[in-house]
Amino acid sequence: MEKIKIIIADDHTIVRQGLSHILSFEDDIEVIAEVENGHEAIEKVEALKPDLVLMDLRMPYVTGVEAIRKIREFDTQVKFIILTTFDNEDDIFEGIRSGARGYLLKDATPDELIEAIHRVKNGETLINEMMMTKLLNHISRQDSASTQQQNPLTARELEVLQFTAEGASNKDIAEKLFISVKTVKTHLTHIFDKLKARNRTEAVTKARKIGFLS
Repeated sequence: MEKIKIIIADDHTIVRQGLSHILSFEDDIEVIAEVENGHEAIEKVEALKPDLVLMDLRMPYVTGVEAIRKIREFDTQVKFIILTTFDNEDDIFEGIRSGARGYLLKDATPDELIEAIHRVKNGETLINEMMMTKLLNHISRQDSASTQQQNPLTARELEVLQFTAEGASNKDIAEKLFISVKTVKTHLTHIFDKLKARNRTEAVTKARKIGFLS
């Protein structure tokens, strides 16, 4: 039987040990590491390649949200379940937008924990109907605010982004615009910063949604 490999990330020892103890009785689940901050979580995920991380959001040095974002830069397969003490909307919003598949309150029962792990491992999400409605409304409000903003991109950045949207590589864009590849990379960095995007695909998607690109 192939086991679900789990990393537990929480800054409270009693929480980590309690979760680990509960999961130790499951034949198809294996806790491969316990860490107490986001920095350690990033290191362990990169080294051990878990299937799923139970991630506390409020940890020292590197928060859970920051850890999720950094991990997803090098590993898009690992899944995350947010561990939270309170039903805090802002924290949960940020965690889910960073890449978590759902959240679990720390007062959940052992059965709820185990069910959550299996569901997320199988590709499901753990967001109840009320929280999903709030999340969609939250995103809608943010997108509306973004639409009202003036286009922050320069004419050259728009050219670079348009070619990017058409699937051109950095080298292709450089040749089309008669600039260096290094300059193209600099423009892309500025575009990502202005659009708050993590990669080319997200930048293009956001620009189209806002109306910067046709």
